[in-house]
Amino acid sequence: MSETTPNAATYVADHAWRDGRWQADARLAVDARGRLAADGGEPAERLGAWVLPGMPNLHSHAFQRAMAGLAERRGKSGDSFWTWRETMYGFAAAIGPEELQAIAAQLYVEMLKAGYTQVCEFHYLHHQPDGAPYAQPEAMSLALVEAAREAGIALTLLPVLYMTGGFDGRPLAARQRRFGHDVSGYLRLLEALKAHEGDDLRVGIALHSLRAVPEEAMRAVLAAGAARDLPVHIHIAEQIGEVQDCLAVRGARPVEWLLDHAEVDARWTLVHATHLTGHETARLARSGAVAGLCPTTEANLGDGLFPLADYLDAGGALGIGSDSHISVSPVEELRWLEYGQRLATRHRNIAARAAGDSVGATLWRAALRGGAQAAGLPLGELRAGMRADLLVLDERAPLLAARDETSLLDSFVFAGNAPLVRDVMCGGRWQVRDFRHRDEERIAARYRRTVERLAGG
Repeated sequence: MSETTPNAATYVADHAWRDGRWQADARLAVDARGRLAADGGEPAERLGAWVLPGMPNLHSHAFQRAMAGLAERRGKSGDSFWTWRETMYGFAAAIGPEELQAIAAQLYVEMLKAGYTQVCEFHYLHHQPDGAPYAQPEAMSLALVEAAREAGIALTLLPVLYMTGGFDGRPLAARQRRFGHDVSGYLRLLEALKAHEGDDLRVGIALHSLRAVPEEAMRAVLAAGAARDLPVHIHIAEQIGEVQDCLAVRGARPVEWLLDHAEVDARWTLVHATHLTGHETARLARSGAVAGLCPTTEANLGDGLFPLADYLDAGGALGIGSDSHISVSPVEELRWLEYGQRLATRHRNIAARAAGDSVGATLWRAALRGGAQAAGLPLGELRAGMRADLLVLDERAPLLAARDETSLLDSFVFAGNAPLVRDVMCGGRWQVRDFRHRDEERIAARYRRTVERLAGG
């Protein structure tokens, strides 16, 4: 999806992260399709001392990047996720395809520079602000496809089904109308978008939440031919209020209800899943689904803390996302995933479940695996057949001085805030070199014009 094409070449790295560990003097061959190959010719370039697979970002609402920092003033009554949501709805009303593309392209450049090489876009701004469809019904979705192409990031596009305003089936409120589809309209959108799939674009299903998708609609979509074998993502159990409403109307907690009423398996990503009982935690882990964790957004919105230790002990899969983009950094997501647990338990090194394990390596390994599963793309590993998505760390950085295989990932994740991702390859194409994206000036200038226009009303 980049303007450039992959160049078949062979590289060598002093250390590359393969099979969950560092491999010395690693050869990395890239073929003309932008995939890693089994072998290649003589190395054309030394990549650096430390090379990692690029990180998937399994949950994004791209438009929210432009409002990051604009909802941090105390209101007249208690502030919560629900008051933040009203601010977000007001901001979303001003965004059309042109604005969405400009914002998303800037966000995706920031993601690449931070170390994300793929993004799952949970996209619900489908229609015009009054709910009327655009002349091209998929216009907003295609704006995201074009933004990913400009930036050069791999995209899993997850158009959202959003039908009701609550568990009681109330109609969508005025500011939610642009999100809405009936089942047939949603399936038409899905089919239209699948026609654009390619090596860098995967289409999947997003059920906004149990409160926004009635049971019959969920079943109809999942049974449709258009949905077969696609990734399935859903917001769930993010807020206590959501759990209470689900109990009142459906007689079960959200994750409990979903596991009882859908064939939840490795295709599924349950985003947030913050509020779980011990029984739900164990069942979710056994299902093979991914828990999609977004620690910086969950902290910003006051959601709560995921039961990480119990979930890891049960063998659960997880990945990370930047969600509302109050922060755009896989390092910060992983750092705060661990720090939240430390604050709650008043202990250290929670994610490392066995003596001697590295917290940084444990988290990076888990997020790669779960993120790749959620994306539905061949990525997250530096082996033949996978996308050539990789990060070259800055070996000259003081923060990495005197680090070896036992300490490198812990230092990358936990030691300071200086940028450490020097170069980024995505699909065999160099998108970032020496800390600069190949098209960042043009994309940033357009973004500035866009947000200035939005701020001016």
